[in-house]
Amino acid sequence: MTIDEPRHGMSGPLPVIAPQGDLDEDTLPPLEVRIREAAAAHGGLILKASRIAFGDSTFLRLLLTIHQEADLRIANPSPAITRLINLTGADQVLHIHPTVEDAQTT
Repeated sequence: MTIDEPRHGMSGPLPVIAPQGDLDEDTLPPLEVRIREAAAAHGGLILKASRIAFGDSTFLRLLLTIHQEADLRIANPSPAITRLINLTGADQVLHIHPTVEDAQTT
């Protein structure tokens, strides 16, 4: 997991967090800490989701919770994450963008 483009103040670009692999109740805690820190420090973040192979309900719950608390933008979701978001109807709530660049300009 990496964070790119740190935000300087509240007017700069949102930080980008790019996790990879499977995200479930066993592997999610370190990512949750990073996401919460970025949201608290910058008012939001971009989650580059292209390399996430699997996300379970705890991952989806985290996305929905952070969406309520901060400016969460999901960029380039993998097929597995797109399916999870679409099947649950979360695509009607979450901010999904085709690329990180698109998420940064929104």
